[in-house]
Amino acid sequence: MTEQQSNDVDPQRDLTRRRVVVAGGAAVAVAGLGTAIATTASAGETSATSTTPSASASSPSGEVCYRLTSETTEGPYYIDADKIRKDITEHKEGIPMTLRLKVIDSDSCKPVARAAVDIWHCDALGLYSGYESSSSGGGGTPPTGTPPTGTPPTDAPTGAPTGAPTGAPPGGGHQEPTDDKRYLRGTQLTDRHGFVEFTTVFPGWYRGRCVHIHTKVHVGGKLTDAGYEGGHTCHTGQLFFAEEAVLASAEVAPYNTSTTERTTLDEDGIYPGNGAQGGLLNLKYRKGKIGKGVTGSLTLGVDPDATHEGTDL
Repeated sequence: MTEQQSNDVDPQRDLTRRRVVVAGGAAVAVAGLGTAIATTASAGETSATSTTPSASASSPSGEVCYRLTSETTEGPYYIDADKIRKDITEHKEGIPMTLRLKVIDSDSCKPVARAAVDIWHCDALGLYSGYESSSSGGGGTPPTGTPPTGTPPTDAPTGAPTGAPTGAPPGGGHQEPTDDKRYLRGTQLTDRHGFVEFTTVFPGWYRGRCVHIHTKVHVGGKLTDAGYEGGHTCHTGQLFFAEEAVLASAEVAPYNTSTTERTTLDEDGIYPGNGAQGGLLNLKYRKGKIGKGVTGSLTLGVDPDATHEGTDL
């Protein structure tokens, strides 16, 4: 079942069918899963998310609906690994992260059950499993008493990227894996309420891209001994992180050892700039203590009848 910006929703179709996307935490609360994610941040807690878009419709149950989630490119580092699992960390270092996604039919607002949701992302220093020799991570633990040779991210990056990451451009075509590692990759089937939950780590960054997680949603297939087979890919997208959270993560090891030039959310050439509709996660963590863990949530509005492989964007 493989990075360039695309938002290939037909405006007329969008208006007539009232297609939906996501109100991250709000949708989570309706289903009764992870209610803490939907609540307003309490004292000492931070909520980093987008402004909720204007509602375009509501389901019979009263759940607020929005437009279809933006499609983006698959990028060069997708592997159909068929690893059906919740915990994808494989002991990788990083800030603990729980990712909760809900998949709904953007026409009816009903949950899409038994859909296969893939996620994959780089580690805390920007490396992708399967592509460690070609992905462009950077950093590492310096000798005792010696500061890193680069500067951790600040509100103003040291300079906007002028070229593509080493090894592959952000929007380049699929590359064949160069190693057999598969950390920070996994697939799960949605439950009857449309939910999946992954245990992972907060992603790092690499040259040319802001912090992000890739995702695909597959429908119409079935789970076999070899993994999820058949059906088609109805959504290919990316999940994004508010700058406040990224800057907080950059103060925590091992992120604070990275010497890689960082691209902000606003500078990124793939983020559509449209908040939750474009994949901007609702994030919750303790203010000043992001190293203790982060919860990210979002509802993905998809068209189960469409095919979006993300390889031609």
